[in-house]
Amino acid sequence: MSDDLKHVVCPHCDKVNRVPAARLESGGNCGACKQPLWPEKVLELSGQNFATHTGRSDLPVLVDFWASWCGPCKMMAPQFEQAARGWQGKVRFAKLNTEEHPGPAGQYSIRSIPTLILFRNGRELARQSGAMNQGQINQWLQSNGC
Repeated sequence: MSDDLKHVVCPHCDKVNRVPAARLESGGNCGACKQPLWPEKVLELSGQNFATHTGRSDLPVLVDFWASWCGPCKMMAPQFEQAARGWQGKVRFAKLNTEEHPGPAGQYSIRSIPTLILFRNGRELARQSGAMNQGQINQWLQSNGC
């Protein structure tokens, strides 16, 4: 595939789209379902679509492993959402509820939550456990080559 085209997985229908690199940040719609490739909300992953989103995207995917009963997870959620807005077209932000979808959490040996894992083309690039604010998330992404 040309360096000018990047694979981006649709957050609505999970289809892989080829998007010109120059148009990543301006948005665009899925070729299959016509929904926006960069919606306002952070992507909610499931056990069924986790591998597609983390493995088929040419963009880095930052996954927040969390649970509804976790206080630090709840505190970090708005910070994660705010950070996501600044990385549109560069990094896909996603969340995985470890209680509802324990498969990926077990596969990646999640021992404490919240845990952030940065993926690119199916490979884990970096991991950070513990709640972070928006600035810390941004700095962590930059220090990991994003």
